[in-house]
Amino acid sequence: MSNVVKPSREEAETAVRTLLAWAGDDPTREGLKDTPKRVVNAYTEYFSGYGADPLKALGRTFGDVGGYDDIVLLRDIDFNSHCEHHIAPFIGMAHVAYIPSKAVVGISKIARVVDIFARRLQTQETMTAQIANALEEAMSPRGIAVFIEAEHQCMSMRGVMKSNVDTITTQFRGEYNTPEMKAAFMMMIRSKY
Repeated sequence: MSNVVKPSREEAETAVRTLLAWAGDDPTREGLKDTPKRVVNAYTEYFSGYGADPLKALGRTFGDVGGYDDIVLLRDIDFNSHCEHHIAPFIGMAHVAYIPSKAVVGISKIARVVDIFARRLQTQETMTAQIANALEEAMSPRGIAVFIEAEHQCMSMRGVMKSNVDTITTQFRGEYNTPEMKAAFMMMIRSKY
């Protein structure tokens, strides 16, 4: 990404005007004249993950956990991302667990890492692996499990036009990469008690 030259805001707004005209509308009409500015503002939010470092978000760990060495699970982390193929949203939930080796990380930091990767142009498969990679690199836990389920608007709003179809991706590493631990993780994310 470092070799990408970022266009100016003016160039980005011009590109939006071009797309509006290409779609068949008049970008100078009252309802659309501020749309390029609003779209660029929205893109700043949608893709804020490019300016954030997931390893820095996971940088502070806590070693004094009273001997705790079992599963830490965050369930139902909601996210919004955009498919890199169509720039269409995909919306879902991430479930992330790890088994600490020496230390734990603040739980909000894991949710933050999900958001950092979600706020980039993505494929769900890549995002799943990126979350696991970041946890592995920052913490060296004994095990990692990442489960993501999402509905892709590029499938529901265009193409085959099938809504209510969830795509599920997983990563199981270390102690989680056994049938027993995978089953335990699945039971924990599906059970509400």
